[in-house]
Amino acid sequence: MGDRELFAQLSRLLTEQRNPASMHIDLADTEEILRIINAEDRRVPEAVGREIPYIAQAVELVVEAFRQGGRLFYVGAGTSGRIGVQDAAECPPTFGTDPEMVQAIIAGGPEAVFRAQEGAEDRAEDGARAIRERGVSERDVVCGLAASRRTPFVVGAIEEARRRGARTIFVTCNPREEFDLQVDVAICPVVGPEVIMGSTRMKCGTAQKLVLNMISTASMIRLGKVYENLMVDLQLTNQKLRQRARRILMLLTGADYESASRALEAASGHVKTALVMLLAGVDAEEARRRLHRAGGFVRRAIQEG
Repeated sequence: MGDRELFAQLSRLLTEQRNPASMHIDLADTEEILRIINAEDRRVPEAVGREIPYIAQAVELVVEAFRQGGRLFYVGAGTSGRIGVQDAAECPPTFGTDPEMVQAIIAGGPEAVFRAQEGAEDRAEDGARAIRERGVSERDVVCGLAASRRTPFVVGAIEEARRRGARTIFVTCNPREEFDLQVDVAICPVVGPEVIMGSTRMKCGTAQKLVLNMISTASMIRLGKVYENLMVDLQLTNQKLRQRARRILMLLTGADYESASRALEAASGHVKTALVMLLAGVDAEEARRRLHRAGGFVRRAIQEG
């Protein structure tokens, strides 16, 4: 693509337009600047809400992949890539998942998480290579993240994933009617022009964060990693999480601190096992058997008795 063609393409994108509401923001005092930003930010949840039917389709693809032993890959550049990294990194401690289950690929590699590697996003072949290196297959799901939709690194990754039979999702902040990439599900929260033209780390970044929160959290709930509204598959990797596990057991069972601690120790730190022990009145071995037969769902394991 030539420079003039790229210029014309970018100029047409909604994410590259000027926002009338902030045209004179350079003349505003500090409080007014913040009010303008806040007013625009309030548009984001509504835009994401309009995309829930498509987000639901994405969740179904992800759950199906997980149940077949597949993985979820987020692919992005810049802010989008960092949001993917954040969501993937939080899954193991929050939901007890294997780190391989949800992974993030960012243009420019790990260094790009901390320091901008802007030119890295321009090479579609690098995106395709990253997919090949991770052995993506028909069991996996690849979710592209690009506010503009056009980021070559992300497009290259999505096209390679499709060639390898993977299911594909794409999250962009430009309108659906302008989306022309072949994917299984497109999620297009239209948040409008940014307060500062083209600064898609702002509303677009917020929208992408909300969408990924929904995809990963809903998928984990569907896999039985939440009981009522509490995370019961968390990994006890630090003091805070160990205390949170005790509190979860106490809230759900009425046990005191000492009883919750004993159950957690007998369950080798596995919160689900300790929970079934306390609620069903069984030992750790029987609780593990019940959870296995129930596919990891606590309610089913308790009701089995």
